[in-house]
Amino acid sequence: MKTVNKLIVKTVELMPKSLVRVFSNRYIAGDSLKDGVAFVQKLNSQNILATMDVLGEAITTHEEAIQAKSECIEVIDAIEKYQLLANVSIKPSQMGILLDEEFCFKQVSEIVEKAAANKNFVRLDMEDSTTTDRIINLHNRLKEHHKNVGVVVQACLRRTLDDVKVLNATGTNYRLCKGIYIEPEKIAYRGKQEIRDNYLAILREMLTNGNYVGIATHDDYLLQNALKMIEELGISKDKYEFQMLLGVKEDLRDKINKQGHKVRIYVPFGEHWYQYSIRRLQENPQVAWDIFKNLFSLS
Repeated sequence: MKTVNKLIVKTVELMPKSLVRVFSNRYIAGDSLKDGVAFVQKLNSQNILATMDVLGEAITTHEEAIQAKSECIEVIDAIEKYQLLANVSIKPSQMGILLDEEFCFKQVSEIVEKAAANKNFVRLDMEDSTTTDRIINLHNRLKEHHKNVGVVVQACLRRTLDDVKVLNATGTNYRLCKGIYIEPEKIAYRGKQEIRDNYLAILREMLTNGNYVGIATHDDYLLQNALKMIEELGISKDKYEFQMLLGVKEDLRDKINKQGHKVRIYVPFGEHWYQYSIRRLQENPQVAWDIFKNLFSLS
């Protein structure tokens, strides 16, 4: 099945954008900020929180990065205007970290300061391993002046547990995920269970040190073990939340929400939906298989 799924992903990548869009609508709120706001309002009505993200990361100029920053500030304004239960996530590459780290720091500082003025929060997404040090350094610099910033760490990387032991000292607010990037085996775990084991080891390190954690996963094994760990350690509900992607395992999302745990959904929107859709397919070939079956059911 793995081989079949990979072949299907390659096939989907060759499909017209219009056809991919039909099946990506479930995972993206829409093209505009208005679409994102409407979707978050719907989630909030179900007592579900959101993190909003303007799609787009492949910038090549300072001008594009400045435009991305402006769009992010518009999101923060919209959250305040509509009193949404939401924060924002940003990709450092979208803010120019690959162009100039100092430029990126100034860009993100503006966003974090705007969010602080609105009593909101900014999450720095983690990207591939070539950016890990730069993103952690960016986070640490921002933390020297602002409390309303946190970072994502990836359980697939061998270094992450050691990174967390250092980051814990500053009271870091985390999103812990498995990680979607294909990395060299020298620096990353490849086996499903060894990634799971590392995820739980990292989570325990975070929770026992009193840090706030966004437990970001759709893996039933990890979710059940996380709940057991929370109960075992006596962690209060104001010290963690569960985070999931829009359109993925909504039944599980609703179950956790009804159990009284805080749930936050990642709500991406924007004109650069295609790149995000393909990345989601690469991360989860089963989705591609579902698309393939749906195509035949429509024929």
